[in-house]
Amino acid sequence: MNKKRFISLHYIFPLILFMSSCAGIQYMTVETQEPAQLTLPENIRSLLIVDNVVQQPDEVGHRKKPLGKKEFEPVKVSADSISVYYTEALTQFLSEEHYFDTVILYNKPLRADTNFWEEKPIMPEKMNELRKVTETDAIVSLDKLMLQTEWSDLFMQERYIFATMTGKIHSILRVYMPTLEGKIPAIHFTDSLRWEGFDIRDNKAYANLIIPTPEEGMKQLAVYAAEKMVNVFVPHWEMQNRWYYTLNNKLMRDGEAYAKSADWTKAILKWQTFYNTEKNKLKKAKAASNIALAYEMLGEMDKAFEWITWSLYLFEESLSPNSLDRKRAELYKNEIKRRRDQAVQLNMQRNRIINE
Repeated sequence: MNKKRFISLHYIFPLILFMSSCAGIQYMTVETQEPAQLTLPENIRSLLIVDNVVQQPDEVGHRKKPLGKKEFEPVKVSADSISVYYTEALTQFLSEEHYFDTVILYNKPLRADTNFWEEKPIMPEKMNELRKVTETDAIVSLDKLMLQTEWSDLFMQERYIFATMTGKIHSILRVYMPTLEGKIPAIHFTDSLRWEGFDIRDNKAYANLIIPTPEEGMKQLAVYAAEKMVNVFVPHWEMQNRWYYTLNNKLMRDGEAYAKSADWTKAILKWQTFYNTEKNKLKKAKAASNIALAYEMLGEMDKAFEWITWSLYLFEESLSPNSLDRKRAELYKNEIKRRRDQAVQLNMQRNRIINE
């Protein structure tokens, strides 16, 4: 059965978690939809993932400090198949998002040379050949992959050595399309993971604290980086903190009750009635901030920006520059502006229809 799936038309995921609050303020956690870093043309419906790197030499990027030693020593570690783990994971993660019609993995590496340090972006002729053979619209190419591990033995306990290992990864992806000879500026990713535990190989005591080998650590880094790269191509959800103010007033309490049940339209009616009748600038500022939040929850970013702008103005009229409420309002205004400015980009991405 042929089905169609749409990217969500909401800016805010309906799940709202209310957290413990200070006097006069209630904190909550929401999920906001963020745009992909790249907005690909709508006619790009299928992707080909390719491995375009040379395997890192065993003697590059790894060192170890054995127990009792003060200095690190270089060690050899095989990076065999790490680029395969990266590209396979990226293919799987992008496929699971159902954002593109098809995401496939090219079945062999493109590079046959041994020059690890040199990047060789795909030439237009090769790009067109790959697209034609695989019937795909664009190519996502892993053009660079560098890894480091640093192992340090710390102490021995009951004959087992407790150690830490830090792994670092740097990758470069490029997207190749027919337009402009297909090349989008390089997407760099750099990050690290850290492990600590006992270096055990016999599955006995402390088995839940076993530290991975450098080879296994590199595999985990590759999968981790691939997962992070999904956000480059696909809109995604992020957890963010929000808050609203509480006051000892029936209208404000009624608004809070509606907010807790996610009925933001009725919450606005209560809070705006309070705002229109209240004379105290500080209380009006708090009500205006609440109204801004409610409009954000409804996806009406222009109105949210208008109300947080009024809120900040009233806080500035009422409080010193270093007050926490003023700083909160400044931060929230900047956040609403960021999300409002990204709305056009996000709407373009959300309009993509996916055939499953």
